[in-house]
Amino acid sequence: MTADFTAHLHDLFAAFGPVSTRRMFGGHGLYHDGVMIGVVFDDALYLKTDVRSQARFEAAGGVPFVYTGQRKPITMSYWSLPEDAMDSPQAMRPWARLAYEAALRKARVTMKPRKCARKAAKK
Repeated sequence: MTADFTAHLHDLFAAFGPVSTRRMFGGHGLYHDGVMIGVVFDDALYLKTDVRSQARFEAAGGVPFVYTGQRKPITMSYWSLPEDAMDSPQAMRPWARLAYEAALRKARVTMKPRKCARKAAKK
């Protein structure tokens, strides 16, 4: 990920809240409040979706992130955004919120009850 794209992401998410990035699997993870809300590959951003939010991304013209696994393509639960979302922090804010909420729902489902209770107590 280029430094310019990293700076652009920080600017875009300013209205939502601070984000950070970490290298992972040939790309980068995008995190807000310690929760992974997106992935970046080749300077393209994909945000986290789930069954409650995926239709909004699809209706806006988004497509899922797909990579080639050992035997077949693997479709991830991260979707591209409409072009205008990449233009301003105000346009990005609702998409960031959807991604964050999807990531939190996923975390609640996959966390052990004890860990989930501790995470909730910190908020």
